[in-house]
Order: sequence, then structure tokens, then C-alpha cells
Amino acid sequence: MDFLRGFALVMMILMHLAWDIRYSFGVDVFGFLEARWFWAFVHPFFIVIFVGVSGVCCTFSRNNVTRGLKLLVVAVLLFCATFLITKYLKINCLIIFNVLALLSVGILLWALIEFVEKKCHVSPVVTNVLLAFLGSFAIVLGDEISRYDYKVDNLWLLPVGIKMESMPYQADYLPLFPWIGVFLIGCLAGRVCYAQRKTLFSNASGAVRKISAPFEFFGKHSLIIYLIHQPIVFGILYLIFMLIRGRES
Repeated sequence: MDFLRGFALVMMILMHLAWDIRYSFGVDVFGFLEARWFWAFVHPFFIVIFVGVSGVCCTFSRNNVTRGLKLLVVAVLLFCATFLITKYLKINCLIIFNVLALLSVGILLWALIEFVEKKCHVSPVVTNVLLAFLGSFAIVLGDEISRYDYKVDNLWLLPVGIKMESMPYQADYLPLFPWIGVFLIGCLAGRVCYAQRKTLFSNASGAVRKISAPFEFFGKHSLIIYLIHQPIVFGILYLIFMLIRGRES
């Protein structure tokens, strides 16, 4: 799970690197960022991995309420920081509802489902069926709800997935629908495939472990890496292009 989450995170970092070079520094490369196939297939594929694996990992934890609340606080602080930077430093990096906010809601929702299951003695089979239904419904609803895009101008509907008429530029955006459905399906996969909470690849060879180790590191520290990678990447690129343009002048 750490490998898959780390792999998705590395791909995201590379995409942000390409985005910065093309749009922030005006270099005419990485044209795939404007290709429909990339946003329709490649980008969602890595989000599915990251969000789905996060759902799986929730079934391993015994303190999901604490985890969810901490992540929610981080998401709120990130919004406040990017709002101030956008408003006063004029750097367009506003983040209203992104993957951190999505995961915080998902983790707290899973904690509630788990609590009700234990307190009301709900059969695990019933819970699994409920997760499959809610996850599938949320995914389908994500497509249906997009029909209302740009027909409303209510900021409170933005987390749901309905885009506003006067929608502000956002550096990152991941709405509840359909992605909360992917998270819940991940929770279901965790319950079914990891009921014993043991890896499915305990017999992996040493070579495989060496290759996967860097990605596992990224996966285990995904939150802090997510928070710091963009300032670091942008700062390094800024210095590189400042040196290049200084020599050209």
C-alpha cells in the first residue's frame, strides 16, 4: 500500500514539475498537459490509486477520528495560507477543497461507519454491501452532478463538485463526488483483502524490495511530502531559470 501511494505521489510531483515549467516559467514543453487524454485517463488513474489506497489504509488504523480531525485542521490551515498568499502576495495558489480535505471527510465518515457497526452489532457483510452501494452511488453521482456546472454561483457547493459561474482559480481541487466513492471502495477493499492486516506480498524478492523502498518512503510520509514539495520544486526552478536568464542577458 505504501508503494502504491508513494508511486502516485511521485507521479503527482512530476506533473506539478511539468506544470510549473510550462505555465509558471513559460517554456513550451510538456504539451500533454493540454491533451484531453491526459486529463481523462492518466491524471484520474493516479488519483484513483492515491485515494483508493488511503481508503484501504483506514481499515488498518485504530484512531481514525484523531487522524481525520488532524487532517481537517491541516486542510483548513492550507486554505488560510493560500488565501492570504493569493490575496496579498498576488501569487495564484488558492486551495479551497483538495485531496487533504477530501481524505479528512472520508476518514471521519469511515470512523462513523465503523462506530455504528460496532455499537449496533451490524453484520460485516451488511457493512460491506453498504460500502459497495455508497461508493458506487457516489461515483455515479459525480458524473450526474456535473450537469449543474456553471449554473450556480454558490461557493458552498464547490466541495460537492459543482463548479461555480465565477469560480476562482484553484491550484488544486478534488471534490467529494465522485472521489469519496473511490475512498469508500478502498475501505471495502481493505476489509476484504486485508482482513488479517498482513501484506499480500510477504515473499517479495530482495530486488523488488530495493526498487519499491523509495516509493514506500514517499508513501509513509505522504502528508509532509505533499505539503512541502511544491514550494521546494518551485523554488528550485525559480533559481535555475533566474540563472539561465541572467546568463542570456
